[in-house]
Amino acid sequence: MEKFVIYRRVSTKRQGDSGLGLEAQDRDIQIFLESYAEVPFEVLGTFTDVESGSKADRAQLREAMDLARREGASLLVSKLDRISRSVAFIAGLLEDKRLGLRVASMPYADKFQLHIYAALAEQEREFISRRTKAALAEAKARGTILGGLREGTAQRNAAARAKADEFAAKVMPTIQTRKAAGASLAAIADELNALGVATARGGKWHPSTVRNVLAR
Repeated sequence: MEKFVIYRRVSTKRQGDSGLGLEAQDRDIQIFLESYAEVPFEVLGTFTDVESGSKADRAQLREAMDLARREGASLLVSKLDRISRSVAFIAGLLEDKRLGLRVASMPYADKFQLHIYAALAEQEREFISRRTKAALAEAKARGTILGGLREGTAQRNAAARAKADEFAAKVMPTIQTRKAAGASLAAIADELNALGVATARGGKWHPSTVRNVLAR
């Protein structure tokens, strides 16, 4: 019988108290268990941290991994970045022969593929950070008064950009891997649609939307 230990993580106490973020993780994990897990399976426990993904030593993550090792179970997360945003930390987990790892949003990925996805995602986040800093510097050089928007508008714009960047970071590893394998933009769009992955606005994928994500 396949055994799982579920691990969830949110970054802020507000998210933990409200359930924001946790509901989405629970949904992805439930889809995985219903559609991709071997039957029968057993969930041994669920552990939740309210910590930044940059912090490696998290009490609930440590307990979840210890339980999974003792019981010969797989650690199950909704997305790879729920464990960590550090490719070095994830690489260490993947090398642990006593610990299995399954990612609900990438149900067929093996440990080698997960390592590649983690590395690509880290590169993407670094690039987004550098691009944002460069854009701000260019705007300042042109004489643009930064922070001049009304508070509500600035917050909405920042939230929209953060959401778009988070979505791009989520799908970018998959798209880049398929592109590197020689798949066309149309083929990548068809595959994402077949997997039931919606675009950032909840629509269908087209070659142009794949191109836009690659261009971010």
